Amino acid sequence: MRTSAFAFARDLRDEGVEAVLDNVRHRGRLDGVGLAVAYHDGRDVFPHNPRSRVGLLESGAIFFAPDPAVWVASELQPRVSELVQDGDPLAELLGRAAPLGLDVHAWTVFLHNDELARRAPACAQENAFGDRDPGTLCPAQPAVRDYVRRLVTDLAARRVTGIVAESLHYHPLEHGHAHERYPVEIGALGRLLLGLCFCPACCKAAEALGVDAAAVRAFACATVDQRFASGAAVDDSDAELARDAVGALVEGALGDYLGMRETVVATLVAEAVASAGAVPICFLDASGAAKGYWTGRPTGGSAASIAWRFGVELEAIAGAGAGILALAYAADPGRVAFDLDDYAARAPEAALACVLRPNRPDSETVQDLVAKLRVARSRGVETVHVYHYGLIRLEELDRIGFALEELEPRQS
Repeated sequence: MRTSAFAFARDLRDEGVEAVLDNVRHRGRLDGVGLAVAYHDGRDVFPHNPRSRVGLLESGAIFFAPDPAVWVASELQPRVSELVQDGDPLAELLGRAAPLGLDVHAWTVFLHNDELARRAPACAQENAFGDRDPGTLCPAQPAVRDYVRRLVTDLAARRVTGIVAESLHYHPLEHGHAHERYPVEIGALGRLLLGLCFCPACCKAAEALGVDAAAVRAFACATVDQRFASGAAVDDSDAELARDAVGALVEGALGDYLGMRETVVATLVAEAVASAGAVPICFLDASGAAKGYWTGRPTGGSAASIAWRFGVELEAIAGAGAGILALAYAADPGRVAFDLDDYAARAPEAALACVLRPNRPDSETVQDLVAKLRVARSRGVETVHVYHYGLIRLEELDRIGFALEELEPRQS
C-alpha cells in the first residue's frame, strides 16, 4: 500500500520543494506527493506556511507550463498560474522526487473551473430555467471533452505516477461557490432537479437515446417553481433520495435522463484513460465529501450509494479503465470499512484508493489513523492519500507518520 500527501504549488513555492519533500518523507513517512496541477478558486488557511497564513487560490488555473503543441487550436485554453512565471512547479517536483524514489501524482480538477466557465459560458452547465453555472463545465459539451483529453495528454507526457481525476462528472446545485446561499428550502428533490444540466449538448445526448428531455425539463421547472412558491415545509427536505424512486418520475423519463448523464461521464472517463496511455487514472468520487466533509460523521447509506447524483455509475467508470478513489471522510473506522466495502462490491475490478484526513473532524489520535489504515490495507486499497499537506498542522503530519510506523515498523 502506497501513501501520498495532497499539496498545492504554493506549498512548494513558499516552503521550498526540498523542505516539503523532507517533511513528507520523514515526518509523514509517506511515499509521495499529489500535486494540484489544475484547481478551482478558494480561500484557505495555511497553518505552517512561512509566507501567508490565509490565502486565495487562483481561479481555474493550471500549475505547470503547458506544452503549446498540445493546445494548438483548442477552443478552451487553460489559464496558467502566476506561479509558473517563476518556474514550473510540477517539473521541479518531478525532478526532486525521482532521485528519492517518491511518487508524484497529478491531482487534477477538471470541470469545476470558474475561469473557463465564465470565459466560455456556452460550455457551462445550464439548469432547467436556462441559467448557466459560472463555476462548472458540462461533461457533454464537445469543447469540454476536448479540453479534458488535451489536459490528460499534456500531463501524461510528463511521466507522473498517476492522474487523480477530480471533478470529472456533473455537479449538483450545491458546490461551495463563494457566499453560496439557499435561504428557501426546496427539498432534496428540488435541489437535485435544479442541479441537472439541460444544455444543448445534454439534451442532444438524451434525444439520441430516445429520452424525452423536454418533458424532464418541464417537470424540473414545474416542481422547483411549486416549491419556491409554497411556504409549507417540504416533506423530503432531509431525505436521502433513492435512485429508483426518483427515476420513476415523469413516467420513467427522469431515470432515463439520469442514465444519459452516467453514459456521458463514463465515456468521458474512457476518453481520458485513452489519452493517458500507460499513466493510470484514478477517478475521484465526490460522494464521500457530500456525505462527511464538514462533520466527519456521515449517516445513511454508503458514499457510493449517492454517486448517481453526480452522473457517476461506478461499474461503468471501472469498465472505462479507471481506478476509484474514495473520500473516506469519517471519524468512525467502521464507517470507512462500510464505504470501502460498498465501493469494492460495486466496482470489484477497479483499483481502489482512498483519502484520509489526519486531523479533526476525522482523526484526533494516532490510533484513529492506525485503525483506518488497517481497514484500507485489509480492503486491498492500493494508495492512501492524505488531505492535505498545506492545510494541516505539521504535528498532524507527524500523526500519520506515527500511525504508519505502528502499522509497518521500520526494519532496524
